[in-house]
Amino acid sequence: MVNMSENIKYDCVVIGSGPAGLTSAIYHARAGIKTIVIAGNQPGGQLTITPMVENYPGFPDGVGGFKLMMDTQNQVKKLGVEIKSGIVKKITGNFEIELESGEILQGKTVMVTTGAGVKWLGLPKEQELIGHGISSCATCDGMFFRDKTVAVVGGGDTACEDAIFLARFTKKVFMLVRREEFRASLAEQKKVLENEKIEIWWNSEVKELNGEGKLESVKVLNNKTGEETILPLDGMFVAIGYSPATKFLEGLVKLRETGQILVNEKMMTSVEGIFAAGDCVNENHRQAIIAAGEGCRAALEAQNWLKYH
Repeated sequence: MVNMSENIKYDCVVIGSGPAGLTSAIYHARAGIKTIVIAGNQPGGQLTITPMVENYPGFPDGVGGFKLMMDTQNQVKKLGVEIKSGIVKKITGNFEIELESGEILQGKTVMVTTGAGVKWLGLPKEQELIGHGISSCATCDGMFFRDKTVAVVGGGDTACEDAIFLARFTKKVFMLVRREEFRASLAEQKKVLENEKIEIWWNSEVKELNGEGKLESVKVLNNKTGEETILPLDGMFVAIGYSPATKFLEGLVKLRETGQILVNEKMMTSVEGIFAAGDCVNENHRQAIIAAGEGCRAALEAQNWLKYH
């Protein structure tokens, strides 16, 4: 299936430049595996929009997400790995990677680490307030809102988990649920309903974000009664889902219904020689340390595969 002719320039083409992709590149470089990283449209991945990371080992005072990823990128470059801007359009059966620019690269193996993008509300001011009151990661940013009033937007398992987590140290948590019921598991629903610090607003949609420089309040519409309410907040966590960046793989490798890539115990996809790691694989634990670990594991498995192919 793989053309092993001499014109193949790379042993591995890594698609994605977040924690999983850069970690895999580090391990490849140290093993003498000729590697290139295709950085995508957000070099460094989702972590670059996280103002402060406090749960990554080795940083007792925390570290800015952008700094962490730029330092990791510099580490990769120092090891001699090329990092190339570009977005992958498609991968053919013989591991030719076509970029949107029209350029074609070829590797003996492919490492997909494209991550998953947050589904935002799409409201004015939303993007500029990320890191200034608006977040998509309660685990990452929750501690900045100790004894504050926050809201969680969403009604699924992630939203319920976020609300329960935030209720441990915030003063008050509002859950803004678009429907009149949760989509979460009964176990998660029970935890939320029994928590006195969590107040649920059913049939509620955020229509407006208010604040200059930081979030101060949101306008909430009750989609059943039509009533609008201004809700003062210190922070708001958007938990309406993630979209794995895997559309370019449709028809090539097996995907879950949710879009994540199916891999086996060796981090290999349904196509031999194509490996995957990080948030494009893991739909339950979107953490930088897990993505980095999976990137390492996938790299080691790919190196072992290359020995025999």
